[in-house]
Amino acid sequence: MVAQSYARLMTLEEFIIQGQNHFKGATGDLSQLLRDIALAAKIISNEVNKAGITNLLGLDGSVNVQGEAVKRLDLFSNDQMIHALSRSGNVCMIVSEENDKPVRTRSSSGKYVVAMDPLDGSSNIDVNVSIGTIFSVFARKSDRADEPNDYDIHQLGTEQIAAGYVLYGSSTTLVYTTGLGVSAFTLDPGLGEFFLSERSIKMPRFGPTYSLNEGHIGQCSPAVQSYLRKCKTPDSFSGKPYNCRYIGSMVSDIHRTLLDGGIFMYPDTQRLPDGKLRLMYECYPMAFIIEQAGGIAVDKNKTRILEIPVRDIHQRSSIFMGSDQNMRDLISMM
Repeated sequence: MVAQSYARLMTLEEFIIQGQNHFKGATGDLSQLLRDIALAAKIISNEVNKAGITNLLGLDGSVNVQGEAVKRLDLFSNDQMIHALSRSGNVCMIVSEENDKPVRTRSSSGKYVVAMDPLDGSSNIDVNVSIGTIFSVFARKSDRADEPNDYDIHQLGTEQIAAGYVLYGSSTTLVYTTGLGVSAFTLDPGLGEFFLSERSIKMPRFGPTYSLNEGHIGQCSPAVQSYLRKCKTPDSFSGKPYNCRYIGSMVSDIHRTLLDGGIFMYPDTQRLPDGKLRLMYECYPMAFIIEQAGGIAVDKNKTRILEIPVRDIHQRSSIFMGSDQNMRDLISMM
């Protein structure tokens, strides 16, 4: 019976190959890149699940380019992702939260540039809260006979050819899009294989849930404060206020919002007028996924996240994303 149930499931490998067939002239390089990311995710997932007994918890003692204390698992995840992305020769350059400058691989002729947050929500590592990996894939712009340059990394979010995240929680889930909808895969740790668990995910048009760190609400714009008051006021339909759900790990909060609907907000504040989340490897990929699932993603100026230009690889942005109706309500108040 168990063997028969697995026989009906589609593996990530099979799904990638099937998707590749939709693109005329596809060479399989992007498919290999996605498989490389999946391999790194399996290794990271294994270490996350036993971090407490392998001395990977706690601080490394260093500080990254963001001015944030680096955890040991941050460095481990960064190393694993860079190694996995460099092994097949498809990636020429990698932008990571943990590296001040872009990392050039040995494959200067690689077709792709990858931006990533190797371990999102790492402040939650030591208390065993769900964390994740975020990635974004771009096709290089420069000639492959030349060395990659800044032009290859300063691309708009609309030019992403793939984006996704891996959630390390009660199960390990990989979610990604190549612009043909959003699909999710769950890792079977016994078999070491990702299996398709959700195909063509579509967000509910409305969700009675908001996700926001309310500790800084006094520093937020009047529009955000007004919207939050509305969320806390019983609506005419259900007679109930919205539910507040905030984990503090973007991957976890977005995953819940993607599946159940609602709105995720990380606004600008007086202390962080440009917002906190990084545009290239946090906002871009998540906005791509949310839009592919039928949602909306904008910044404090109501500008579509995917259309905000990159000036610096560690550039920050405010971000509001979620279900269509929730977002339209917020935008009308901004």
